[in-house]
Amino acid sequence: MKQIKFKGQPIKLFGEFIQINDMAPSFRLVKNDLSDYYLDYTRGKNVVLNIFPSLDTSVCAASVRHFNKIASQLPNTIVLAISKDLPFAQGRFCTTEGIENVVALSDFRDQQFSQEYGLLIEDGPLKGLLARAVIVLNPVGKVIYTELVPDIAMEPDYEAVIKLLK
Repeated sequence: MKQIKFKGQPIKLFGEFIQINDMAPSFRLVKNDLSDYYLDYTRGKNVVLNIFPSLDTSVCAASVRHFNKIASQLPNTIVLAISKDLPFAQGRFCTTEGIENVVALSDFRDQQFSQEYGLLIEDGPLKGLLARAVIVLNPVGKVIYTELVPDIAMEPDYEAVIKLLK
């Protein structure tokens, strides 16, 4: 069980955070139109999983905006923005913000993704939401980069992802 912080206060995560060289566990998440989206849809591409608690926070929204800007510069790469926000809220955010290069996905239906990737917040004020992390998969689904942001109130290291995938 991994521990991170939220505004300096310790919080626990359920399960073990995925590691470099692991094969990414399959998942089913929900798109804005309420259809299912599977990890298998990304095979043959590099995949950036931008994971965060909620688009209703400034840091989470900033991360989606930033990845939207850089997504088109990353060859053979798809960026998935994953939270527990309802798909309706994700769709509204993406439309309002002009997010076109990122696929917004929700883990609201079950906790398979959050548990298998070790990102489910187990206690504290954000209990039940996802921790902030970035995971990069190669075209066959192998984990080639991970960042579990040590404090949820901080942004991830965008430059590390850009360097890796350019």
